[in-house]
Amino acid sequence: MVCGLRVVVHGVCAGLIAGALATGAVAQDSADAKIAATPPMGWNSWNFFAGKVTDKDIRDTADLLVSTGMRDAGYVYVNIDDTWEGGRDEQGRIKTNEKFPDMKALADYVHSKGLKLGIYSSPGAQTCAHFEGSLGHEEQDAQTYADWGIDYLKYDLCGYRQVMREKAPDDLAAQNKLMREAYEKMHQAILKTGRPIVYSLCQYGWDSVWTWAPSVGGNLWRTTGDINATFDRMSLIGREQSGLARFAGPGHWNDPDMLEVGNGKLTHDENMTHMTLWSILAAPLIAGNNLTAMTDDVKSILMNKNVIAVDQDALGKQGDRLYAEGPVEIWAKPLKDGSKAVAIFNFGESPTELRPIGLHLKELGFGHDAKARDVWGAKDLGTIKDDFNAQIPRHGVLLLILRK
Repeated sequence: MVCGLRVVVHGVCAGLIAGALATGAVAQDSADAKIAATPPMGWNSWNFFAGKVTDKDIRDTADLLVSTGMRDAGYVYVNIDDTWEGGRDEQGRIKTNEKFPDMKALADYVHSKGLKLGIYSSPGAQTCAHFEGSLGHEEQDAQTYADWGIDYLKYDLCGYRQVMREKAPDDLAAQNKLMREAYEKMHQAILKTGRPIVYSLCQYGWDSVWTWAPSVGGNLWRTTGDINATFDRMSLIGREQSGLARFAGPGHWNDPDMLEVGNGKLTHDENMTHMTLWSILAAPLIAGNNLTAMTDDVKSILMNKNVIAVDQDALGKQGDRLYAEGPVEIWAKPLKDGSKAVAIFNFGESPTELRPIGLHLKELGFGHDAKARDVWGAKDLGTIKDDFNAQIPRHGVLLLILRK
């Protein structure tokens, strides 16, 4: 599920890490970097199926990711969220429930489609939806996942918060230490299996997680509370990523939560803004829409190869906010070929023509002008100057690639 109690049914020296992060580098095993060299892309079951997800649903999803073109666009992880868990056998080995009769066979099926399978657990005794967690069984569970052929683990703090409160009542620092140790314990268990598994830390951005998550093996980590399919919540979460760019890079990514493109009542412009902002942020692109009823409009946004290329750029740099004035914000992301992806957002309630707001080309490393391409419009704009104007609709965005 999306992290948190939404619905009831449902060791490296810290000083060294901080120093490395200040320069944009992270003490990270090269193997970890290879696991998530670019932000993971895929699909998660919670937004559409919630606690009702089944083996058949995941098989059908794998088929749809292929037939819709999502897989070829880069969405390769099929992630099962909460409610797959059964109890444990006499040896303490985790079992699946009746909805998932054979997880190994399911993984084999997903792999046969050129996709990868993800799973969900918690460092607590129970998950958010009160199913079996991994507390006290970390090595067993990690090995079971490896034996099944799992490629991605979303590890949700949910059920462990009670342990933190019980062991360290009224001591937030001690609770945070327990949290870090719990995530490191599963990290070591994953390493022991020898299987490359993406490790996703789901703990809502507590204790400035971006400063320590790499030291406990995190390939991505939630930086905020839960997203939902509203413009206000999505835009708030996205804009809260300002200042976090130096903590991200190959193998380790800030995660502002799953994509809501195609969900709820987001408009065309709002979906474009969502996809653009997440791509500028080098955020994981984990969709959660109804693939059986995906409109051509939603397809055109989720599978725009040029926007995805901004997110997946091999340089691995997260973008950041360059400028803000009222509802208009300019965000920029450096790309490997030396160009810059520049997004001009209108978070306001009426259209804007950018007057008298300049593009701030000098701050972007350009002179008085730059060659520009409109990414969503798929057209070259020629050479533009700092006083370039364009009308941007309410809740809309203009995404440019700028070159000298």
